[in-house]
Amino acid sequence: MPAKKPNKPKSEKRTYTKAKKKSSTSQKSKKSASLVNNNNKTKKKNATKKTSVKKTQQKKSASKNISTKKSQNKKTLLRKTIAKKTKPKLLKKEKLQYSIGDFIVYPSHGVGEVTTIQKFEIAHEKLEMYNVVFDKEKMTLKIPTIKAKEIGIRKVSSRNEMKKSLEILKSKAKIRRTMWSRRAQEYEAKINSGILIELTEVVRDLFRNSSQPEQSYSERQLYESARDRLAREVAVVEKIDDEKAVEKIETILNDATRKTTSDNSIV
Repeated sequence: MPAKKPNKPKSEKRTYTKAKKKSSTSQKSKKSASLVNNNNKTKKKNATKKTSVKKTQQKKSASKNISTKKSQNKKTLLRKTIAKKTKPKLLKKEKLQYSIGDFIVYPSHGVGEVTTIQKFEIAHEKLEMYNVVFDKEKMTLKIPTIKAKEIGIRKVSSRNEMKKSLEILKSKAKIRRTMWSRRAQEYEAKINSGILIELTEVVRDLFRNSSQPEQSYSERQLYESARDRLAREVAVVEKIDDEKAVEKIETILNDATRKTTSDNSIV
């Protein structure tokens, strides 16, 4: 007969079952703790995801707001520029140099009279213009008041200035030994300079009396244009006719050439 296994005492069985229960409960508690930790981790991850989503949404909304603001600013700027273009520009009012009835000297046209000062609107800009009449040339010009200095317009000279310039006619003529084409260009530049002294020098240098050799056609033309322009200013300053002014200039020149034996000094 096989030997029977000895039976364990009841106290040992109880302790064993208690240990089993404890181990199972500890395992359960560990599992529950791990589950809790996992749940907390997932919650944290979800929370971080939510916060990141919120941040991105906030960034997007901020960028949208900035872009909308920029577009609005651009629109306002465009509106302002359009309004500026459409509105007539008000130029700064400057004191007018000349008034109606004044005689002025335009460099390339000579003496003219300011008859009116007119206002025009050109390309949405308000402009004031002198209406200048040139009787001898039978011509009228509209000159912007703000451009008068740039063009080189000046007032007719005073009596003292005219006396000084007429004294130049009494001096000896100065003729350079250069080709006539070059001298003609220099004379034309002086005539159209609008400077009274230079104009008087041209009249003196190109004048020929009856005892002197005859002039060429081009020389005669240049002389007459310079003489007539000077005579016009003399007439306005001394309040005489143009013909009398021409006579006065030529008598001064004739007297000056008779006194001197050498008509032209060559430089």
